[in-house]
Amino acid sequence: MHGRDQDKRLKTCDADTKSPFAEPVVLPLEDFIDLHPFHPKDIPSVVEEYLEQCSQARLKEVRIIHGRGIGIQRNIVRSILQKHPRVLSFKDAAAEGGGWGATVVVLREKNRTPRTFRLT
Repeated sequence: MHGRDQDKRLKTCDADTKSPFAEPVVLPLEDFIDLHPFHPKDIPSVVEEYLEQCSQARLKEVRIIHGRGIGIQRNIVRSILQKHPRVLSFKDAAAEGGGWGATVVVLREKNRTPRTFRLT
């Protein structure tokens, strides 16, 4: 992949983890991510990287699917969201979007460097 498509990829790799893959796993960047395929200890780094990539791609709203279970993954995800500088707000997804098994996140607009000019 080249150009714009290459930028819309999520790279996931944990250098401390023995991975069956020689290179980082590259996923298409979409407005949702399903955390089920990831090992629980990798969830914080996956969510952090996902949010950064979404912010760079200027996505405004994303959905993180963590599952219902007993709420451990949900709590981990939400503790990350509470501290993340790009997160404006978050809430449970609508019933058709996963209900309390998914979290909808509203991202802040990425800060742009202000342009200045000089009057002479």
